[in-house]
Amino acid sequence: MVKAINRVNLVRTLRLYLVTDEASLRGRTLIDVVIAAARGGVTCVQLREKTLCTRDFVAKALALKKALAPFGIPLVINDRMDVALACEAEGVHLGQSDMPPDIARRMLPENVFIGWSVENVDHLAQSKALQDVGCVDYLGISPVFFTETKSDIAKPWGLEGMRKVRQASTLPLVAIGGVNAGNAAELVSAGADGLAVVSAICATSDPTQAARELCKAIDGAL
Repeated sequence: MVKAINRVNLVRTLRLYLVTDEASLRGRTLIDVVIAAARGGVTCVQLREKTLCTRDFVAKALALKKALAPFGIPLVINDRMDVALACEAEGVHLGQSDMPPDIARRMLPENVFIGWSVENVDHLAQSKALQDVGCVDYLGISPVFFTETKSDIAKPWGLEGMRKVRQASTLPLVAIGGVNAGNAAELVSAGADGLAVVSAICATSDPTQAARELCKAIDGAL
């Protein structure tokens, strides 16, 4: 039987969740932007790479994990189970076209948490069964608002959709898609346990200050 992930600790981990985007870095290195964001209060970092070969993805993941270690911030790998295992990541995030969570759970160490993207009500219904057998530890509600960082997105959930998901699920919920300091408080009030941001940190001139403003908005809502 898989050991249950501590929900309270996981919610704290997911509070301000940075998802990397190389195209948004404005000529800076990924490590520099992530470290700056960590100083501002980011609590979790997901490495998302769609074009790198496996060798380069693993090398980047190992470098990022090393940079995050002094902050005690966990690294999550998007999509790639092999990369997650190779770098001993603390978490994995799976989308609807990735490895099924039940198979992933069998492959991963019991202390590695698994997130799963929920894009519609059918996915939400499926998440209950996955939760019951301990295969999913949090849900990524995607997208909550329109975003230009992904071209293959489903219809946005909006605030009302976020509220409905909160009523239907006891899992920690991470809102992603168009999240910024201006709507952060509303999302938390609607039921989000964590906020996943991309350009709201990666594309800013001051990632540290951007993270601080997001933390302030989250704290205000709580």
